[in-house]
Amino acid sequence: MTVAIFLFSICGAMALGMPIAFALLVCGVALMLHLGMFDTRILAQNLIIGADNFALMAIPFFILVGELMNAGGISKKIINFGIALVGHIRGGLGYVAIITAFIFAGLSGSAVADTAALAAIMVPMMAEAGYVKSRSAALIGAGSIVAPILPPSIPFIIFASISGLSVMKLFMAGIVPGVMVAVSLAVLWWYMARRMNVKVYPRRSLKEIAIAIKDAAWALALPFIIMIGIKFGIVTPTEASVVAVFYTLFLCFVVYRSITIRDLYHILISAAKTTSVIMFLIAAAMVSSWLIAIANIPAMVTSWLAPYMGNQVLLLVAINILVFIVGTAMDLTPTVLILTPVLMPIIKKAGIDPIYFGVVFILNNAIGLLTPPVGTVLNAACGAGKVLMDDLMKDIMPFLLIETVVLILLILFPQIVLVPLKWMGV
Repeated sequence: MTVAIFLFSICGAMALGMPIAFALLVCGVALMLHLGMFDTRILAQNLIIGADNFALMAIPFFILVGELMNAGGISKKIINFGIALVGHIRGGLGYVAIITAFIFAGLSGSAVADTAALAAIMVPMMAEAGYVKSRSAALIGAGSIVAPILPPSIPFIIFASISGLSVMKLFMAGIVPGVMVAVSLAVLWWYMARRMNVKVYPRRSLKEIAIAIKDAAWALALPFIIMIGIKFGIVTPTEASVVAVFYTLFLCFVVYRSITIRDLYHILISAAKTTSVIMFLIAAAMVSSWLIAIANIPAMVTSWLAPYMGNQVLLLVAINILVFIVGTAMDLTPTVLILTPVLMPIIKKAGIDPIYFGVVFILNNAIGLLTPPVGTVLNAACGAGKVLMDDLMKDIMPFLLIETVVLILLILFPQIVLVPLKWMGV
């Protein structure tokens, strides 16, 4: 009965068109009434506790980095760097899109922001070179979902705040799977590009390549500054986000001189709006998370999954099917906020490494960003690339399939995540 009330209240609220954050609060109130413990003070207290987390301070700063990067024209310099390296290869702009999406991921940590920025610039460029617009937008969207699993991943920060895990360990654990996703997309694109009749850029001279590297070098250094700082304990992930903001401001005002003080005002407003939405979501989810624990819903779900508890692979398959289904109907952030407190006790009871599970869980949710009808990356690619949703959904399927193969490999072979993590000394 408790689980039914939980599902009916949150799904019913969303079906009525209520924003996710308010749906979470409605769910919390419904559980409190069911348990006979309704108290507005408990509601307010958990809302405050939900936002009162040191790790969450990194979110507004990394969002601001993404806004500064887009407004400051840093995106174009990274794209020019990619063209200089691989533009002369058949299908070269596709490889540029993958490389650029990978670099963007290490700067902003947001798949939707990366998709919007990259698609707006590259889809017209690829269309002019003879590429199919919808396929180009699909590739950019598929490449951008690397952002949730590469540092400085915002979903990892949210997941860590709910689960109590180390943000640094999650960051490190996501590197190899992120590289796997990018490489798998590059291999698939190589197979597809063989039959394409598209423009190939002339091979750049060593001098031109050196100039492109010089122009992009300052921006390319940022992911390394973040990772080295966190890995060697120089800064915490939260402190790294502040360093990243000041470094990006330095690039925009001093190195590239691409924005003004007047521009900065609008950039700060945009970052504040995005941050407020995410933080309110997290705060509202804490109400539901607390009541999920009080109502003992994880124990109920564990009893349903009891037949699989003796086999970690089967348990992970069952959980990931559930997450994938939920991901088609719900965005990444609310899915993480709702399912993390339900699933983490089950994972720990089954003896599955929680850091490893976090990587698989976030990757599954990231893939959900490409699935209709709610897939926000799909919608961002459609809007920024100015393509029809029907065409985009058709062209996204091969990329969706190859990324699902990567997810299956991670489920079958946990060592892909765990062994590199040990090598990194985390």
